[in-house]
Amino acid sequence: MKTEEIIIAGFGGQGVLSMGQMLAYSAMFEDKETSWMPSYGPEMRGGTANCITIVSEKKISSPIVTKFDSAIVLNQPSLDKFESAVKPGGLLIYEASTIINPPTRTDITIVRLEALHEAENLKKKQVANMVMLGAFLHFKPVVKFETVLKALTKVLPERHHHLLPLNEQALRRGKEIASKSFAEALT
Repeated sequence: MKTEEIIIAGFGGQGVLSMGQMLAYSAMFEDKETSWMPSYGPEMRGGTANCITIVSEKKISSPIVTKFDSAIVLNQPSLDKFESAVKPGGLLIYEASTIINPPTRTDITIVRLEALHEAENLKKKQVANMVMLGAFLHFKPVVKFETVLKALTKVLPERHHHLLPLNEQALRRGKEIASKSFAEALT
């Protein structure tokens, strides 16, 4: 596995930071090198938030990067800011319902995902981030799916552990949707 540099961005309260944390914990559980660097405004919810997560088999020289292999984007301001920061040949996954002006680049793989819609079908819109993460893992299996489930118990506060099965279901649904949409794009 090569080094994967990922930016995850959206509004506070969308689970942006926890997605990055889950990837970082998963990498640690798999004895990989990792870094997780959150960035957020003073607002608790509604302000912008992002995190850079790096997963690698070798030592990470710096957690600060400006170009990314992958971007997971949950709102328009984040797309506007980070679309150009994805390396040519990279991956950009975005939440369809929150993007007014979709990405226009032709030198990257772009995946439009209706994660919020899928989360609402699961009766809990708060798991949209897990749908996004599941889709990301389909395209970039930087860590094992089972390890992410283990990491979920670390990231999700204990008072919410009753939601672990729902989060697992959302992760699996994201992976299924990504697999199906990718297969359709090939035909």
